[in-house]
Amino acid sequence: MDWFSLALLCAFALATTDAATKAWLRDYSARELSLVRLGVTGVILAPLLSDMAPLSGLPAAFWGWIGALVPLEIAAMLLYMKAIRDHPLSLTVPYLAFTPVFVMLTGFLMLGERVSTRGALGILLVVAGAWLLNLKRADLTDWRGWVRPLAAIVSNPGSRLMLGAALLYSLTSAMGKGAMQYMAPEHFGAFYFVLLGIAAVVLFALPQPRILHRVWRRPWAVLAVSLLNAGMVYTHFLALQLVEVAYMIAVKRTSLLVGILYGALLFRERGLARHSLGGGIMLGGVFLILL
Repeated sequence: MDWFSLALLCAFALATTDAATKAWLRDYSARELSLVRLGVTGVILAPLLSDMAPLSGLPAAFWGWIGALVPLEIAAMLLYMKAIRDHPLSLTVPYLAFTPVFVMLTGFLMLGERVSTRGALGILLVVAGAWLLNLKRADLTDWRGWVRPLAAIVSNPGSRLMLGAALLYSLTSAMGKGAMQYMAPEHFGAFYFVLLGIAAVVLFALPQPRILHRVWRRPWAVLAVSLLNAGMVYTHFLALQLVEVAYMIAVKRTSLLVGILYGALLFRERGLARHSLGGGIMLGGVFLILL
């Protein structure tokens, strides 16, 4: 399967995982959700490690990438879970479109990857789409009202949380590909999430052992969310190996439009037409980055 198809599958799995998390695990704390989407996902992916080469042959550079990745990934997951749990999907998920914008810089600095000059126009479209998402805040009779939504991106708690997650994910996406130079992608995703799961248990469960019992209060929902998330992880790293990071993440962010539809259909979130237009403009910017 080509990288584009894998990235689209990854996008659909991500949006569905987010919607399932919000629908079935809404009363879970950010730490409990992190244990589900890191720890349980790691357990599900662990069988893929059965035929992996011995870890003793991996160089110090690989472990350097991993050592930097794990804390950043956990921090990003905490921000991400709090954003989608406590705030409308339509005003949080679209801001993940900023990840490929950030990746253009992190991919260049860490991996030497370059994107075309069309990326500049793509950035403008992403920002314009984000502005449109907050247009209802503007007083259109006053010119200052037209720029006020840009400030609302920072002031809105859910948007601010997701922007922080987008920035961290731009770092982990580039760093993950750096680490994947030393391990096959079908093994790396599983290995990485097993490590993340162990780290999440150490950070969240050891200080509060009862949290593990609380996580399993809805076993079937937890398993469903984790299976969807495992599919996202597997396709993510397969696609990432085949193309520049910014391009793969750009296609993965098509999940934002699926997320907007889920928000309207499942959670009765209002403003679908305006949110779809804003999300579509952001998506247009993402595809310009892809091109």
